[in-house]
Amino acid sequence: MPQLNPEFFATQVFWLVITFAALYLLMSTIALPRIGAVLDERQRRIDENLTKAAALKAEADAAVKAYEKALTEAKAQAAVLLKQTTERLGKEAEERNRELGLRLHEQIKAGEGRIAEAKAQAMSSVRDVAIEVATSTISRLIGVQANAADLESAIAEALKGTAQ
Repeated sequence: MPQLNPEFFATQVFWLVITFAALYLLMSTIALPRIGAVLDERQRRIDENLTKAAALKAEADAAVKAYEKALTEAKAQAAVLLKQTTERLGKEAEERNRELGLRLHEQIKAGEGRIAEAKAQAMSSVRDVAIEVATSTISRLIGVQANAADLESAIAEALKGTAQ
């Protein structure tokens, strides 16, 4: 193998040094500055994005706090409104119940009055019918005309006991 031959070592080392120096100059003047610039640009973008992300996060946190505050205020306002509405409706229902109670009481009084009238009318009719029946019964059974005053007092006495 010619690479391992000691008589070619000097020329191989010479060309190695020349090639290494040429590649070193090429890399240090052209390739590495471009790579460095790309890495710097990339780091700058990453830093900008992180800064923007932090600003957006702070903005989002502020929006969440504002939302939670508005939600809390809305809940409190809804509770107050619900309480007011419940009280108002309770008062209205109480007033309607009171008015209905008064109206029903008046209707009951009027009904009791009509019942009392009907009862009085029925009782007077009962008295007249009782007198007529008693007169007719006495005349048929005994064959004598009964005294009207005696019959009226007897029926009034009998009705007085049932009226109580």
